[in-house]
Amino acid sequence: VQLQASGGGLVQAGGSLRLSCVAPRTITSVFWDYTMSWYRQAPGKQRNLVASITGNRNTNYADSVKGRFTISRDNSKKTVYLHMNSLQPEDTAVYYCNAARSGDDYWGQGTLVTVSS
Repeated sequence: VQLQASGGGLVQAGGSLRLSCVAPRTITSVFWDYTMSWYRQAPGKQRNLVASITGNRNTNYADSVKGRFTISRDNSKKTVYLHMNSLQPEDTAVYYCNAARSGDDYWGQGTLVTVSS
């Protein structure tokens, strides 16, 4: 069971992308209760949290993306988004979405974002 992430691609520095992640059917009835997060992993580096949003829509961001990225969710569509602006080469990574609730933990397959200078 995986979340389905999409929206990655190649973009020039300063550009924008929007990532989407759809929840699997097994959690759609309680999607509203899951904390949804985006992580990223650059080549040779560990996976790090980029942004998260709780069921109450409280958000949290890594310092490196504050003011440039925005996480949002549409509970009716069982989807979480990551709006990325002012992209920089250091944002290049595979981006993974995650759904977490009280011991339940789901991951997406990842979507590659490449930012050229």
